[in-house]
Amino acid sequence: MKFLIGMHINPAVLDALTDEEKAAIGDGHGGFIEALKRSGELITTLALVDPSQAAVVSVRNGQPVVTDGPFLESKEYLGGFYLIDCESKERAIELAAQIPDTAIEGLGVEVRQVMFADGQLEA
Repeated sequence: MKFLIGMHINPAVLDALTDEEKAAIGDGHGGFIEALKRSGELITTLALVDPSQAAVVSVRNGQPVVTDGPFLESKEYLGGFYLIDCESKERAIELAAQIPDTAIEGLGVEVRQVMFADGQLEA
């Protein structure tokens, strides 16, 4: 089963962390990635740029309209994700609990099963 583990970032929370705390988060992600590679459960992981660099695309009257992101006014934004392949939702939650962001109040980690990928419904 495939799951997306999304990491929701609150910039105010990150800005309040010390350099040491930020480094610990980075080191924790590095260790988590290595553990997922060893277990064979990692498909991919990506970190995203700040939403201020995003573009929102819509089509109106047949023409594309592009505005600066983010689309929604919100304190939190999707900062990155892990795409994993594991045996169950329980295992996905167990893995998500190892992400260092889960220990910091104000940062969110969400686990969602993949429904559709590469033109195929997921089982």
